[in-house]
Amino acid sequence: MKAARAVGLALVAGLLHTGAFAPTGAWWLQILALALLFSVVETATPRLAALAGSVFGFGWLASGLWWLHISMHQFGGIPWVLAALAVGLLAACLGLYYALALGLTARWTPPGRWRLLALVPAWLLAELARATWFSGFPWIASGYAHTVGPLAGWAPWIGVYGITALAALAAAGFVLLKRRATAWAAPAILLPLAGLVLPQDFTTSTGHVNLSLVQPSIPQDQKFDPARFSANLGLLAALIDASRGQVVVTPESVIPVPLSELDPATLTHLSRPDRPALLGGFLGNAEVGYVNSVIALGADYHYGKRHLLPFGEFIPPGFGWLVRAMNIPLDDQARGDHQRPWAVAGQKLRPLICYEDLFGEDIVHSATGPDAATVFVNVSNLAWFGTVMVQDQHLQFSQMRALEFQRPVVRSTNTGATAVVDHHGAVTQRLPALVRSVLEARVEGREGSTPYARWLAAFGLWPLWMAGALALAGLAFAGRRRAAQ
Repeated sequence: MKAARAVGLALVAGLLHTGAFAPTGAWWLQILALALLFSVVETATPRLAALAGSVFGFGWLASGLWWLHISMHQFGGIPWVLAALAVGLLAACLGLYYALALGLTARWTPPGRWRLLALVPAWLLAELARATWFSGFPWIASGYAHTVGPLAGWAPWIGVYGITALAALAAAGFVLLKRRATAWAAPAILLPLAGLVLPQDFTTSTGHVNLSLVQPSIPQDQKFDPARFSANLGLLAALIDASRGQVVVTPESVIPVPLSELDPATLTHLSRPDRPALLGGFLGNAEVGYVNSVIALGADYHYGKRHLLPFGEFIPPGFGWLVRAMNIPLDDQARGDHQRPWAVAGQKLRPLICYEDLFGEDIVHSATGPDAATVFVNVSNLAWFGTVMVQDQHLQFSQMRALEFQRPVVRSTNTGATAVVDHHGAVTQRLPALVRSVLEARVEGREGSTPYARWLAAFGLWPLWMAGALALAGLAFAGRRRAAQ
């Protein structure tokens, strides 16, 4: 295959891959995109395979993360050309994971069937590396495309990265089928389909709780404006006063200044003795660091964000100039210190602040054991990034966490997506974006642990790392041995 054609096909495949994620939900596009990529790499030289992986990753992640330029250009004041280049540079850097994985696989395995199968663990290892190295950035990791469809049934067994491997296996299977290698293709295609018949019920009901999920829809350019503080606080108080739930949940950083700098009386009209509330704000001070937190008004409970967003909440070494140029408020934060749920209204609510619900391995201990949460509560502010694509993608991550741990996930956000996801991963209620309102939700808590939660809590992601490495090594060895015969 000529290099130009191979690179063009890899770019098209990467763009198709983005279409597999929310809001389209066309999960089958991922199988098609990976099959197209694998067919390119199957006979490519190591250099061309690495280039194809890089181009695929660039096309996929640049088209899937384009909305990042909104925060840099519209709110950070960076010229749009430079903002677009920054997104492109990020996509290119993330694409290096796939370049390395596919290039090395092509170097270690001969062209043909063994290489096709070896691409499956190589893809898994690339996705694990992106999810964990350098603090991890697993946004639209490939397994997230399967919150619906036949692979969704695997979520409570092997989680999002196990699904990643099965999707790659199915893609390899269809390439093998096209090559008329039916004996090889059949198990590769049929194994992922087993998710349709796997047992799914691992948790039991803990009753219901009525939650009021606040969506204040405050524009991002007004949120941190001191001149708007009183008006925004009054708007929030009115929404809380109009809510009817047993517990009120407000979005991330709905109070956009450190609470230590406020007069305590400022918040008294947000608190009602008969209605506890989780309030998004900042704890700490300049000396010890500010912590992005949720605070239970009227109760002795708070939770601080533990997995911070690079550039937005902590500054990677050498990038202070970029963060200062964007004028991000409270840009270098401290981490929270516990994962305990909040026992209230007969349930155990476990807060997750925005980006944290991408990391199931970080929160798994809140889904196992006697003090496990019965409801996950995500509070977010995605107003930095507009409304197109980003809100649906983030909601899809919450759906995957619900499937993996069989817990409901409720979401209170500033501008969207404020929603309720049940323990089967279905979105049962959702407010439209940019609507100022309160979503009144009756939520069923759950207790118990899925197989995935149990082994993830015991071993972390290491079983997947080991399975991927051993499978890649074994397939490479077998392929080279067969080629030498």
